[in-house]
Amino acid sequence: MKIRVGFGYDVHRLAPGRELWLGGIKFDYPMGLLGHSDADVLIHAICDALLGAANMRDIGYHFPDTEAEYKDVDSKLLLSETVELIATKGYRVGNVDATICAEKPKLNPHIPAMQQVLSRLMKVDIDDVSIKATTTEKLGFTGREEGLSAYAVVLIEKD
Repeated sequence: MKIRVGFGYDVHRLAPGRELWLGGIKFDYPMGLLGHSDADVLIHAICDALLGAANMRDIGYHFPDTEAEYKDVDSKLLLSETVELIATKGYRVGNVDATICAEKPKLNPHIPAMQQVLSRLMKVDIDDVSIKATTTEKLGFTGREEGLSAYAVVLIEKD
């Protein structure tokens, strides 16, 4: 069995008048993330990690923000397509370990729902999707509640 690892990172600014989507679920929050798509930083970081592990460039290469078809797209579709893309090289998702950086909203109560959505999209057991939440202790853009970021590390496998 061949295994590879990948790392992904994403950041988006918080803005009024936008829905907040994280890990494929909608949050009841007065601001959302600004981006060409729904700006789900967690899914974007996971996509970049998967694509990097398979040596297939990055999310912007495959789903450019210059293309109208990706305007306001649901990032769950991007993750499903990314899983299909790595499968063209014979890879499948092994596991994911991700961290979301946010002062607000509080994310811990929502982690099980995010794990369910992401495990279904990546065709893995829920136990193979680790999601952690942290703050930046009021430091930087996250601490000032200007935006959110996410980091992801993935393992992909090929028989």
